[in-house]
Amino acid sequence: MAEQAPILQMTGITKQFPGVKALSSVSFRLFPGEIHALMGENGAGKSTLIKVLTGVYSIDEGTVTMDNRHLSISGPLEAQKAGISTVYQEVNLCPNLTVAENIFIGREPMRFGKINWKQMNKDAENILRDRLHLSIDVKAPLQTYSVAMQQLIAIARALSISAKVLILDEPTSSLDKNEVQQLFRIMHKLKSEGLAILFVTHFLDQVYEMSDRLTVLRNGELEGEYIAAELPRMELVLKMIGKELEVLEELPKEADAAQAESGEMLITAKALGRKGAIEPFDLDIRKGEVVGLAGLLGSGRTEIARLFFGADRSDEGKLLVVDTGSTVKSPRHAIDQNIAFCSENRKTEGIIDDLTIRENIILALQATRGWSKPISRKKQDEIAEKYINLLNIHPKNPEHLIKNLSGGNQQKVLLARWLLMNPDLLILDEPTRGIDIGAKTEIQKLVLSLSKQGMAVLFISSELEEVIRVSHRIAVIRDRKKVQELSGDQIHQQQIMKAMAGG
Repeated sequence: MAEQAPILQMTGITKQFPGVKALSSVSFRLFPGEIHALMGENGAGKSTLIKVLTGVYSIDEGTVTMDNRHLSISGPLEAQKAGISTVYQEVNLCPNLTVAENIFIGREPMRFGKINWKQMNKDAENILRDRLHLSIDVKAPLQTYSVAMQQLIAIARALSISAKVLILDEPTSSLDKNEVQQLFRIMHKLKSEGLAILFVTHFLDQVYEMSDRLTVLRNGELEGEYIAAELPRMELVLKMIGKELEVLEELPKEADAAQAESGEMLITAKALGRKGAIEPFDLDIRKGEVVGLAGLLGSGRTEIARLFFGADRSDEGKLLVVDTGSTVKSPRHAIDQNIAFCSENRKTEGIIDDLTIRENIILALQATRGWSKPISRKKQDEIAEKYINLLNIHPKNPEHLIKNLSGGNQQKVLLARWLLMNPDLLILDEPTRGIDIGAKTEIQKLVLSLSKQGMAVLFISSELEEVIRVSHRIAVIRDRKKVQELSGDQIHQQQIMKAMAGG
């Protein structure tokens, strides 16, 4: 690309929330006619940067300029007026309205004080045909079209307001291969017309296929800006994770691979898959074994966990519990098969805010008994005291509301809930995210202790060294595919990171 002035420049952007500095003096620039990937792991600051740029969040410090003019964006509408449009992962249009209505909602052409439907439909057809090479019925309700087509319609809406900057936030997460390629053809066309595209995705193959330039954020700070073709994949992964291989290699290896090989088979997945979530894969888990899932955020790790718990239904293959010969069809059925699941979203899929520590701990056990057979208060108190002491939960008062606990102690309460069920398989999805190092160490030790007692654990963490420390065997996931399985001496950082980077 010829050197030119950036169309958009963010300088020294700082954004702080209570107790958290989400962005610290971050700078970012975007050039016309380029596709620029914004990269970083969970918590790196990508979403915050986009929300600052689109006016969802105000800026604490720093400046934003566009076309060399200072921008003061007070809200999303101001961002749109400035020529900045965003298409989110979840299409935020109105499914019951027509395609044309969605494209022009809030900006409908008027005639004699009424909406000019004929003009609106014609304008919608022109935008879709001329800018996106699409010919569809714009009078049809949006909900009659696929998710992929709805994404393209959202892009058409962005173009209809004369966008100079188009932000695509995980646009391919719900698309199949053909739909992704259709989107990419349109992105190339828009790029050739001079549009600046900010592309957010977790798929490394797509980053290198589409991007001219990329910016890496880590822990709310700018790690660097790079020409995509000049940055090897392995180096990109290292920059996102923020650890040097030499440092990682020094971590202790506490898991004993021999134990993994001697345990009885507990559960086996054969060609298990779900369209748009994870491609068919094989994975066995033995009693007393910790199986780690390694991969970048969005690679498909959580999707595998949800299939094992029956939270999502597979549309390919089979998941079999060996002892019973039964398949896992739903969370209720998984619990009946002694499978427990601690979700990464503890706030929305785990804790019940307005219940106490005690009530949260006994929740799953009470559900299995049915509400017609309540656990006595005396028994509840005994259970709560046991697990508060076992897991060192603070405060010690079982009647303390869980919403007032720290993240680490909330996580321990959820662990207590499932340990009370004495599961054969415990699925832990990011069990140490957002908690202090002391609590992390306690949970890691607990995982190893449970495996020695014969419990199987499926362990997911964005921290690679943590996965390596506790796992007997590791499946590497990249771009919704299981690409490698490692055990024993095969488990080392360089091998795993090469598999995560691919290419």
